[in-house]
Amino acid sequence: MSMSRDPLVVGSIIGDVVDHFAASALLRLFYNHREMTSGSELRPSQVAGEPAVQITGGRDGRALYTLVMVDPDAPSPSNPSKREYLHWLVTDKEAIRVKTVRQSIYAPGWRSNFNTRDFAACYSLGSPVAAAYFNCQREGGCGGRRYRS
Repeated sequence: MSMSRDPLVVGSIIGDVVDHFAASALLRLFYNHREMTSGSELRPSQVAGEPAVQITGGRDGRALYTLVMVDPDAPSPSNPSKREYLHWLVTDKEAIRVKTVRQSIYAPGWRSNFNTRDFAACYSLGSPVAAAYFNCQREGGCGGRRYRS
């Protein structure tokens, strides 16, 4: 996919949240058994539950993954004072069962102003292998991520 049409570039996720990376795995998210498409417009009620996550591909079938869900323009696109608001963090997501003990990763003591790049550097996670994003707007309202021209 050309970079100009990549939803992560169009939505400024690459640049604001992560640096450009070469995807080496496929990340699929399902909410209520429906697959989410990167760049989708969704409502909080559609994503209130825990997603089913599938990660395929990658370099090693025994790899462990860290999943991070942040709001890059919290509390609003016009006032992103809590930019990157951490919604959830999952570590050691397995592609297959691994029985060895891994390094513990502790949840930060805050959610506002989380920084995905700093977190990845602190735990030597390397570059992302996959990413997805969606715009989530208030029920019955408007909003969502602003697109830069």
